[in-house]
Amino acid sequence: MSACLMVGVAALGLATGAFELSWTHSVEKVEWRESWRVERDALELVEAHVRGSGAGMEPGPDAVLRDGWWVWSPGLVVPSLSLAASGATGAGWRLCADGQCRELATQAGDPVTLTPC
Repeated sequence: MSACLMVGVAALGLATGAFELSWTHSVEKVEWRESWRVERDALELVEAHVRGSGAGMEPGPDAVLRDGWWVWSPGLVVPSLSLAASGATGAGWRLCADGQCRELATQAGDPVTLTPC
């Protein structure tokens, strides 16, 4: 299933209709990963992974520990995502799809919005 994702003002074609976001939490300094799927007019959070907890990043109630990661399926569907660009994490957001990754919002500034297109 192919899909299109708007990343800010740029369109990104997704051969599988899926993408992964990852980032380092600005307070806890641990990695967080999310697997997303583009639906017709929404984004669905399929699975979340976190290496630790605290500071607003607690694993979901059905989370299981798998290879050092807490993993769960949030079941969240949203019309868009707004990725903050705080500059406090040392890096921005990493968006991976179809075997390629790109860095987003690496410096403090306006958020980057992801929406289906």
